[in-house]
Amino acid sequence: MMRDLFKGILRENPIFVLALGLCPSLAVSTSVNNALGMSAATFIVLLGSNVVISLLRKQIPDDIHIPAYIVIIASFVTLVDIVMQAYFPALSKSLGIFIPLIVVNCIILGRAEAFASKNTVRDSAVDAIAMGIGFAVGLVAIALVREVLGAGTITIFPDGGVIRIPGLADKPALVFAFPAGALIVVGFLQAFFRWLGEVTNK
Repeated sequence: MMRDLFKGILRENPIFVLALGLCPSLAVSTSVNNALGMSAATFIVLLGSNVVISLLRKQIPDDIHIPAYIVIIASFVTLVDIVMQAYFPALSKSLGIFIPLIVVNCIILGRAEAFASKNTVRDSAVDAIAMGIGFAVGLVAIALVREVLGAGTITIFPDGGVIRIPGLADKPALVFAFPAGALIVVGFLQAFFRWLGEVTNK
């Protein structure tokens, strides 16, 4: 079970190995604060939708299974969005449209189609936790590198406290604050995670 739980970190990391969820990964990874918030929201939606879809897998007709999955996922996204607006308004405003767009995140829909619809509730929950952890590790890693190099700071969730890094805070490499910098970081981290996966598999 522990092997299954940690498969999302290296062997099947959603961002760096499967190359899923790159749109939100590039868009919201400007700060660690945003990355943690998006990771938490995605984790809750992924776990909830996987469990419900697994429970209903024999009741959902094959010809409407995709729309049914989207409705289930959208229900969890709506709940998460409402809670974030109520209790974390600054974070909700910062993430903006990318919280509602979790509905069409290919990680969540992909795990629903490829795994939850074919496996037990327990296995689907474990898969969701593994993929959620992997997505969080990937997103926070991207955000940490981008924020440190691009702004010379590290923001702390949930209070938004900022740690300034001497030297980098005064002369940051601004390219990492822009989409081009995000692509550079993702590329290097993908290479690193693939190398790490090969080393650990030997």
